[in-house]
Amino acid sequence: MLLVLMDVDENGLEMFAVCTPGCEARLLAELGGLGAVRPGVTRGGVSFGGGAKLLVRANLWLRTATRVLVRVASFPVFHLAQLDKRARRVDWGRWIPQGQPVRVRASCHRSRIYHSGAAAERVARAVAEATGARVVRGAQEPARDVLVRIESDRCTISLDSSGEPLYRRGHKPESGGAPLRETLAAAVLGMCGYIGDEPLLDPMCGSGTLALEAALIALDRAPGLGRDFACTAWPWLAPELVDEMRDEARRAARDRPRAPLFASDHKAGEVAKTGRNLARAGLEGIVEVGRFALENLEAPALAGLVICNPPYGRRLGERSGLDDLYAALGDAMRTRLAGWRLGMITSDQRLVRATGLDFSRVSDPLAHGGLKVRLYQARPARG
Repeated sequence: MLLVLMDVDENGLEMFAVCTPGCEARLLAELGGLGAVRPGVTRGGVSFGGGAKLLVRANLWLRTATRVLVRVASFPVFHLAQLDKRARRVDWGRWIPQGQPVRVRASCHRSRIYHSGAAAERVARAVAEATGARVVRGAQEPARDVLVRIESDRCTISLDSSGEPLYRRGHKPESGGAPLRETLAAAVLGMCGYIGDEPLLDPMCGSGTLALEAALIALDRAPGLGRDFACTAWPWLAPELVDEMRDEARRAARDRPRAPLFASDHKAGEVAKTGRNLARAGLEGIVEVGRFALENLEAPALAGLVICNPPYGRRLGERSGLDDLYAALGDAMRTRLAGWRLGMITSDQRLVRATGLDFSRVSDPLAHGGLKVRLYQARPARG
């Protein structure tokens, strides 16, 4: 039996928001705030239901998600001829604009259909015949992504509604040596309980990712407001609805943050880079940026959140001096920043111990550039 999910006006869409493993709880909380129904957490994302408005809102507002997928069909399948027949029954014209380039990715697990390439070819042929789409084979060329998953003899076909990954906010072309993805930075801020109503300081700002994401939160600004999404070209999705959701997001944004934000680094080049990235994002003047070494950093307010992503020393030759750096951070938190709490990202327990701080909360592992990092949180040294 073919199941096609088309009730776009109410809550008939079945969606899946993808996230960095370890960030599922934050993503679930975000989706709850947007009014998602039928949420279900799995490793690497959250499934949920909703209508067309929620689809657009999710792409505009989710800070932690990498992309949002929409399920368009689900059916049992036992051999390639059956897949070919049932893929042709999907109303592709509702999802793929005529003549658009399409890329089909397939995976097969514990199923009688085991050849992912052959499965992708059958679905791609069905799409091309229905819409005149040009099938793209490689990953380099922009195309509409159709995702086919065959597991336990059941085929699920989904479309990527986001297009470019959602961490590409469109305002940070300059990055540091080991930059956080924007989505991970937003998740870490959320794990620290940051909602924009307290002072925030990043004393090792690098290219400014944490400061940028904190500023967006403090301004109640939708992170996807400055970019487009693949779903806006879907034939059934009215442009007026997309415009309505964008206007709604613009009206929600504040002119000024509820509390001050600060960023600093001891390297002049990183400070300049952060300033340029903030300016591109329209956040010039929202974050106060300065050049300070940790030893010379003074508290810009009585209390708040210190958030930082120090170097981990994972590459050869980088470990020299890191113990001193982490020790300096610990000393600053006990003295000049004694009224502030700390959220620190790192992958090295030895460096954690070098701070001399008592961390009250430690996150599960978070995937970051091939590494497993954790978020370490410490309460203020002076309560």
